[in-house]
Amino acid sequence: MLMKQITGAEALMRALQNEGVKTIFGYPGGAIMPTFDALYDYTRGDNKVFNHILVRHEQAAAHAAEGFSRVSGEVGVCIVTSGPGATNTLTGIADAMIDSTPIVVIAGQVGTEALGTDAFQEVDFVGMTQPITKWSYQIRRPEDISWAVSRAFYIARSGRPGPVVLDFPKSAQVQKCGWRPVKVTSVRSYEPYPHIQDDHVAAAASLINRAERPLALVGHGVELGGAQEELRQFLEKADIPAARTMLGLSALPTDHPLNMGMLGMHGNLAPNVLTQKADVIIAIGMRFSDRDTGRLDTYAKQAKIIHLDIDNVEIDKVVKTDVSVVGDCKVSLPAITRLLNKNSHREWIESFRPYWDEERRRVIEPAIHPTEGPLLMGEVVNVVAEASHGEAVLVNDVGQNQLFSCRYFHYRRKLSVVTSGGLGTMGFGLPAAVGATFGAPDRTICLFTGDGSFQMSIQELGTIMEQQAPVKVILLNNNYLGNVRQWQDMFFNKRKSFTRMLNPDYRTIADGYAINYGVAITRDDLKREVERMLTTPGPFILECAVKEEDNVLPMTPPGKSVDEMLLEVNL
Repeated sequence: MLMKQITGAEALMRALQNEGVKTIFGYPGGAIMPTFDALYDYTRGDNKVFNHILVRHEQAAAHAAEGFSRVSGEVGVCIVTSGPGATNTLTGIADAMIDSTPIVVIAGQVGTEALGTDAFQEVDFVGMTQPITKWSYQIRRPEDISWAVSRAFYIARSGRPGPVVLDFPKSAQVQKCGWRPVKVTSVRSYEPYPHIQDDHVAAAASLINRAERPLALVGHGVELGGAQEELRQFLEKADIPAARTMLGLSALPTDHPLNMGMLGMHGNLAPNVLTQKADVIIAIGMRFSDRDTGRLDTYAKQAKIIHLDIDNVEIDKVVKTDVSVVGDCKVSLPAITRLLNKNSHREWIESFRPYWDEERRRVIEPAIHPTEGPLLMGEVVNVVAEASHGEAVLVNDVGQNQLFSCRYFHYRRKLSVVTSGGLGTMGFGLPAAVGATFGAPDRTICLFTGDGSFQMSIQELGTIMEQQAPVKVILLNNNYLGNVRQWQDMFFNKRKSFTRMLNPDYRTIADGYAINYGVAITRDDLKREVERMLTTPGPFILECAVKEEDNVLPMTPPGKSVDEMLLEVNL
């Protein structure tokens, strides 16, 4: 009996369904039209399989897929056309690569007969994306679709997650093939879950048991590995204080007694300074970013370094380790915990308190509880954080809005931070927040953005309007590219070169998109409008007129050690 023949586009739909895909972000165009035609039947009626979200720009499709993935733990999917449609996703793909976010980007391509002829909207998308993906592949035959899609999802979600690109020529979309579901469970020469070496586990446990001043550095890998509970048990058994990277903030609740704050250039004073006094550092699913280490030749010189990471490439790449445990931290953490002595490091933990007290007195209280003057960004973040009781998802853009919101938001639940960490992509926030509303529909999604970042993807208000995506946008309007302005003031003799911004009337823009709007100028406004925002169904834009020249502190200046943080700036 002959197998029923279907088009390659139909085969793609079945392959995506086979992977459990429910949500797709996309934008149609010429080279991907057969696929969108097939998608039509899968998004309507009683047999609806997919929810397709029509974004307003292809870069937004990639960022929305990222936001969806970051809050759901699933693979995000976007479908775009060839040429400019494909190239518009490049920033999102690079962002996903450096932040280890699993997404699959499916791009149309000219037919195989036209490849290499500079046909209309033809680009070498595979060649462009090979350096910024885990795998980039062109599907030239419809018979390969089932295998290629399964392989793409397997690679994207396994090991250290990341983006995968499938380049899909129009000819393969329209040609016929028989359908056979394929499930890829291994790839030659690809070992996503390295075997954890028992002697390395024992060596790590031995160092920790002998440590007097241990410090855990908790990164995004804990969230990616779903190892939040394993982390808690590890820390509590040995009484180890922990600091979190920006991407690892919700791996440990804000109010956990062993949480010592955020690492990094604009992190908290105590964990940064005491990194230099620790005798054993346990880095868990973090990559020793330059924003976390500061000046390398002075970094953690008193400490033995234990590095737990699923990606062997990260071992010794930046900081020389004494013991490496390569493998999934959901497995390696319990293995180490079993060998740990029940311990107490009360004196060491108490040594963090004076630094916290100093930062609270000199930086935190003035930032979140001012009594006069214009609204401050930290104050706005704190009011929203308290009103949402640590239950909301924090999405932010890049700039001072990101730094203030990461510092002062509260986290009680895992998978609660969606930010562009490694690439630092302005314009990430709005589309990522859209994606997050579909990835975590039961949670409040709070986006903190600045007037600079907001205007880089402002067209996605159209997506929010059409989908009634319940994004709560907190627009911190200071009429500046604030972070660049801060650096100009501190390091470039106050020469404010093209950082002052003339802004549009955001109320009119919100009205044009039929989105609820509020404005906060005074402190009474702020409390009232935050409450209204959080209790109003659907999307909401809250514009906050904040101090124009506010500075994010503490700060480790470039070229300085992590214990040389500035608590104030005298300009």
